[in-house]
Parts: sequence; C-alpha cells; structure tokens
Amino acid sequence: MELPRDPCPLCPGNEGDTPTILQLPSHGPWRVRVVPHFRPLYRIEGEPGRTAEGIYDRMSGLGAHEIVVDTTNHGNDLADESDEQIALVLEAYASRIADLKCDPRFKYVTVFKDRGANSGQEWPHAHSQVTATTFVPRRVLYELRAARDWFRERDRCVFCDILRQEEKQGKRVVDSQGGYIAFCPYASRVPFETWIFPRRHSHEFEKPGEDFRALGALFGRTIRRLRALSQGYHLVLHTAPNVLQTKGELSEYWQNLPGDYHWHIEIMPVVPTSEKSYILKEVYFNSLLPEQAAELLRQVDLG
Repeated sequence: MELPRDPCPLCPGNEGDTPTILQLPSHGPWRVRVVPHFRPLYRIEGEPGRTAEGIYDRMSGLGAHEIVVDTTNHGNDLADESDEQIALVLEAYASRIADLKCDPRFKYVTVFKDRGANSGQEWPHAHSQVTATTFVPRRVLYELRAARDWFRERDRCVFCDILRQEEKQGKRVVDSQGGYIAFCPYASRVPFETWIFPRRHSHEFEKPGEDFRALGALFGRTIRRLRALSQGYHLVLHTAPNVLQTKGELSEYWQNLPGDYHWHIEIMPVVPTSEKSYILKEVYFNSLLPEQAAELLRQVDLG
C-alpha cells in the first residue's frame, strides 16, 4: 500500500485512502481506528516457508502489521486524552490481539508504541502499532522460560510474587487504580522504567473481564508523569503467545501458561544520559535507582 499524499494520513478525512480494520465506537464517527500499516514489516498472505540455509533458518515475512490511530486530534498526545479515550485505545489493542490470535499461523501478537522524536515515532499523529509474527520475540521467550521455571519449582506465578513484594514494600510503586498497579521494576534498565500490571492473575491481556476504564486512568497518569521527566518512551504490551500454535517451543514449554504467565505493559522512557550504554551487550547501566525514580514520578504535579 502506498503512503497517502496528505501530510497526515492518520487524520479524519483520509478514511477513503486506507481500509478500516476496526473502528471504535463501531457506529458513527470514529474515535479510535485501526488500519493496515502503509509500509508493513509483515504481510498476511502466504505461508511461513521455513527453509534451511546451512545452519540458519530463512522464513518469509508472513505476519500482520497494523496502525492503531489513538485519537482524531492531530495535535494531541495520548497523554492529553481523557480516561475514556485511552480506554478505547486499550479496547482496540485487546480486540486486535484476540482477532489475530485466531490465525494459527501466528505465534505471537505484539502491541507497541513509540512516543517522541527520539523514540523513532513514525508520524506526529498519536498512534500505536500491532504486529503478528510466526515467531516469539526473544525477550518474551526469556520471560516465558523464567516464569515456567519459577512455577515448576514453587507452583506460583513469579509476577504475582513480584507484585506482592512491591505492594508490601511500597518504595518502588508509582501509582495504582482499581485492580492495576504501576511501579519502577527492581534493577530497572533505564531511568524511570515503569511496568503496569493487573493485580489479579491473568495471562492474556485480551481475555474478557479487564477494566479498561481503570487501566486507562492509571495508564494516562503514568504517561503524563513520564512526559514531565523524559523526552519520550518505548512501550510494549506483553501478553501470552497464541495457544492455537502447537509447533516448536510453544508445545514443548508452555503447558502451564495460564498459571505461570502474567500480562503486563513495559514502558522504557527516552532519557538523555552521559553514561556509557551497554544495551547492545544486553547488560544495562542505570544511574538512577528505581526507588528514586518512583519517588520523582510520584511527585510530578498532574494538576
């Protein structure tokens, strides 16, 4: 699909240039809209076509790549929107994850958002992205394996254990709303890194029963706090992989998935720093303790 010529292809008025995958509300003027990505990393047609190239595997670019238009207001950041609007965006995330998981070719569905010029944001109009892939991202695999091993040894969810400790200690908690809590994780990778979790155990973000209004309120306050202290952020929603996928590592490792995994949102702020970066080595140096970061975030004036 070619990029529309209009300077902002995501603004109302350009609906005729892009097919609508989903709109909310479903009738009348839209407030959140999902469209195919104009330059997709993955395309939905075809088969994975895994072939050997020596000791390596080669696969086609099978998958899906979509844009979630967060708001009709071109000048607004998602942090400027109401709790109700943010709840609609979260509902769109859940709807697209659930729909794409109906395709057994896809092992994983990711929602991510880059906010700010230094984060790689593609358009100034507030938006998020959804991708479905025939593989599970490496970091998610690390997380899944660690959660599985913890569950096998202790018969408990490691994330539930983390939440209990964070709430008991309180020093890294940033905010909470209803059944959801935001905190700076222990050994944060970057200053002001923040995770948002449901208090009750749930492995699938898209599973019916989530209170998107409460989550939207907490999410909105969290990104407004981060906006006051950072130049932008990278956000990734971690949910369980596709249970319809029965091949490879998923069938071998994730029999306890509903009990051992816990969906969550990870937000990595973009913060200027003079410190040497070790990210490429997957070793992180963070000069700001998470306890200090949480205290600074709590002190942000949201008025």
